[in-house]
Amino acid sequence: MQSLRLNPILNTDSYKLTHWWQYPPDTRHIYSYVESRGGMFDETMLAMLQYIIKSNFAGQVFTLDDVEEARRIAHAHFGGHPKSFNYEGFKSLYAKHGGRLPLRIRAIKEGTVVKSQNALITIENTDPEFYWLTNWAETVLLQVWYPITVATLSRAIKQVIGKALVRSGDPSLLPFKLHDFGFRGVSSKESAAIGGAAHLLNFLGTDTLAAIQLLNQFYSADLNAQNPLDCAAYSIPASEHSTITAWGEAHEVDAYANILENCPEGLIACVSDSYDIFNAVRNLWGGALRDKVLQRNGTLVIRPDSGDAVAVLEELFKIASDVFGYEVNRKGWKTTVPCVRFIQGDGVNFYTIQNITAQLTRKGWSQDIWSYGMGGALLQQVNRDTLKFALKCSAIDRNGKWHNVYKNPKTDPSKASKGGRFNLIQNGKEFATVEVLDGEPVPAGNALETVLEDGKLLREQTLAEVRAIAVSYDTYLDPA
Repeated sequence: MQSLRLNPILNTDSYKLTHWWQYPPDTRHIYSYVESRGGMFDETMLAMLQYIIKSNFAGQVFTLDDVEEARRIAHAHFGGHPKSFNYEGFKSLYAKHGGRLPLRIRAIKEGTVVKSQNALITIENTDPEFYWLTNWAETVLLQVWYPITVATLSRAIKQVIGKALVRSGDPSLLPFKLHDFGFRGVSSKESAAIGGAAHLLNFLGTDTLAAIQLLNQFYSADLNAQNPLDCAAYSIPASEHSTITAWGEAHEVDAYANILENCPEGLIACVSDSYDIFNAVRNLWGGALRDKVLQRNGTLVIRPDSGDAVAVLEELFKIASDVFGYEVNRKGWKTTVPCVRFIQGDGVNFYTIQNITAQLTRKGWSQDIWSYGMGGALLQQVNRDTLKFALKCSAIDRNGKWHNVYKNPKTDPSKASKGGRFNLIQNGKEFATVEVLDGEPVPAGNALETVLEDGKLLREQTLAEVRAIAVSYDTYLDPA
């Protein structure tokens, strides 16, 4: 099986190969930072930077063969332009550093939630000969926008569901209330792994196996962990339409019976709208198979997959209450019997979750009895502008003296960038980006830690540590 190999030198935008001669001739260091300018949310949760750094910037990154291949490709790509590739520069870089990158990357800890328009990550070259490396690295480093955006979106949904659980049910159920259905809906296996892993900073449920593998390999997740925070994620046996329709409409009940027979205990999920979900719940699950469902040592999770979510779920709750019975929990909200629950996986996004949860709880149903499955809207329906991410050069060392640099376009002031070198000062859960001034000590509370320097990883976080940080920023328990 042949797979794509990308030359690490060429993991950048084409035009960046030509920037080495465009800076002032006395340039020694370039300093840049990453920020979210705002957008869908006014805060961000740092996620998966460690994966990006380990995969692209740590250890020996390139070889002399990579230099030669990059020269040949760039020469052809730019039509033979003599300034299309810094051939001598990359050869010198290899001779001095052996394929390691003289870069320093600083960042807040993953799992940390910071208001937008703050410096989350900084990058600078450490060897003055290779000042052009800083922004050569932008293309791959800025791809951190993707896991940050997924983690931030997932976190926002967690607060919505969490508030509903606090009000109407059991908050301990929250880690399994948003299940990742997104593997097939993303553009690549790596996207599934990165985005799926970012979601798992907030929740424990996924069907995106690529995400589990990333967390096992890059964040010391433990497949055999006793503490759920140490294990990457969980799932349950579940049907798809093909495993039901293969039996034929006349034998739909046999398909369901087969599931119960093969899984006599524990959680099991079954999509039940292949033909008529109301009939399936009332007359099949709640009729022919009623006693088996009630006597089973576990929970049947019924999945509708079409129609108006609020109307369908409300009707299903009523039917399930009629045929199986219902309860009122200690907070006074209606629930189905514990052996029957539901998961909504169709048309689910940040806004529909808010609507479904608001409408159904308003009608007296506890959030305990249904969960959400979210696919493309979680992992794919985001882009760099969702949170308006940018990496910008903010300072340059020319002949040993630092100068602030910035952009401030008259045609769009929202795209103005900061000038200077920065620390991010933390005071409790609040952060402020402050400029580094020559000769002054690093102020107390600086949250920007050196993660990588000259190819060496200096900070490594485990999944459990990141999750613990993320949980500390939850707001759903706040009384407001």
